Amino acid sequence: MLNAMIFAAGLGTRLRPLTDNKPKALVELAGKTLLERAIRNMIDLNVDRIVINVHHHANLIEEFLEQNHNFGADIRISDERNCLLDTGGGLKKAAGLFIPNAPILIYNVDILASLDLKDLITDHQKTGALVSMVMRLRKSSRYLYFNQEHQLTGWKNCKTGEIKQARVDMEKSTPLAFSGIHLISPELLPLIQEEGKFSIIDLYLRLAAKEKILSFIDESEIWMDLGKPEQLAEAEKFILQKK
Repeated sequence: MLNAMIFAAGLGTRLRPLTDNKPKALVELAGKTLLERAIRNMIDLNVDRIVINVHHHANLIEEFLEQNHNFGADIRISDERNCLLDTGGGLKKAAGLFIPNAPILIYNVDILASLDLKDLITDHQKTGALVSMVMRLRKSSRYLYFNQEHQLTGWKNCKTGEIKQARVDMEKSTPLAFSGIHLISPELLPLIQEEGKFSIIDLYLRLAAKEKILSFIDESEIWMDLGKPEQLAEAEKFILQKK
């Protein structure tokens, strides 16, 4: 069995004015909404249940899913209308909606990726990781650090200089950029002690001192952040060229 969670609750402020009257998840890319693209990726992977968190224009997402009969998938809504909980808080709130004792694939709605997710699942099973984080060698303003055993050791914000160290060997570790795709074992959920609104990265950094929070290096052809209009236009051009 396999769960998926699509993070779709964000305000989409970087995509304005496209998100003034609709959620980021319903912005279109080459004729399909970002949410439909993410859902179809999960269906292609034979995911058994998909949980989608909602906040900004939540009713429009619910209407979209209803109009499309949930694309034939088992989809549950995690309602964050009253309070946007960030990634960690969003996962914690959704915990009761997942099929019990099954891993959870987490996928940001505002990315375009060509990674074969089956490879991620196979690697996760092989390593016995609590969390497998999809990472790329690319430029970023924030990096996660992993040692030679692929273990998470720390985080750095290059703009502010802020550092969060999880293990003593952070300085000897490799900086990698997070892709917004991660696979978690069900054993993670009871380990969440944080309350309210919090980042899932901070949760991983706390657990990394003792738990296997591992990198999965993605060297596939394409990964794009779709958070800004110009990035969306670039991705659309790429998709149309591929047709």
